[in-house]
Amino acid sequence: MQHLSRDDVIKAVGSADDVTIAEIIGTGATVEELAEAQAWLANDEPMINDLRPLAQGRVRTLVDILSELEQEDDEPGPPGPASASAIS
Repeated sequence: MQHLSRDDVIKAVGSADDVTIAEIIGTGATVEELAEAQAWLANDEPMINDLRPLAQGRVRTLVDILSELEQEDDEPGPPGPASASAIS
């Protein structure tokens, strides 16, 4: 059982801030548990159809962290400066 390293997390989730990466590593989860959490987030219907129990324990914690990360990515950033053509 291989616990997550910083490189594992970056490979799996792409860009994330250091606090989020530390939070994911701090769960004590394995690479397999992170992959399972990502599968739940990607599409939970096939997982439910396979009669898998809902995510629990570390996988559930990872699902919560990753869903917060996705919500942050979906939020629009601050508005940029208006372009000259929009002003005239």
